[in-house]
Amino acid sequence: MIPPHVAIIMDGNGRWAKMRRLPRVFGHRAAMSAVKTVIKTASDAGIKYLSLFAFSTENWSRPKAEVNALMSLLKSYLSREISELKKNSVRVVTSGDVSEMPSAVQKVLDRARSETSGCGGMVLNLCLNYGSRKEIVRAVNRLMESGRKKIGEKEFAAELYTAGIPDPDLIIRTSGEKRISNFMLWQIAYTELYFTPALWPDFGKKDFLEAIEEYSNRERRFGGI
Repeated sequence: MIPPHVAIIMDGNGRWAKMRRLPRVFGHRAAMSAVKTVIKTASDAGIKYLSLFAFSTENWSRPKAEVNALMSLLKSYLSREISELKKNSVRVVTSGDVSEMPSAVQKVLDRARSETSGCGGMVLNLCLNYGSRKEIVRAVNRLMESGRKKIGEKEFAAELYTAGIPDPDLIIRTSGEKRISNFMLWQIAYTELYFTPALWPDFGKKDFLEAIEEYSNRERRFGGI
């Protein structure tokens, strides 16, 4: 069974570089290859939604040089890959407050979303400047401003960054860490979790398909019997 929506916490770039006695930015550069491989593999496997936790609200606290390098890599990667995404009918959407990102990054994101808007294949959800607590507080404030006195789960979910995207069926976290790190806290109530020791730059097609295979062998009961 193929999970309709897979989300990935891409972790381990810095450790990958450190193991090779390289600056952290080399790990982020190497990570771009893994991103491309996983997008292609997921699309070929028939996955409908792929969410990638690419930059968190907490990542702004990293050294300025590293943040600038991450922004530059994101910009260059998207600029280079838009035509390939279109070729594979992958539609790009974003989750998070991208208005706080550099204008050059915002422009290439706008271009990616616009040029792939008509694609009918897999939806690639890039989670950028994303933090689930911030997302939840934002949703609460928006609902309060609307004057509603009573809301349900559907109304609340409609105010999240991920509105219109189904909850993840599977979350993969690389690098051996076993935590969620403020990612989709509302959305993952019944999501299957998969942790792998592979560092993100080393995470390839085989690793991704192994995660999908394990998922397919699990029994999802959603609180039932």
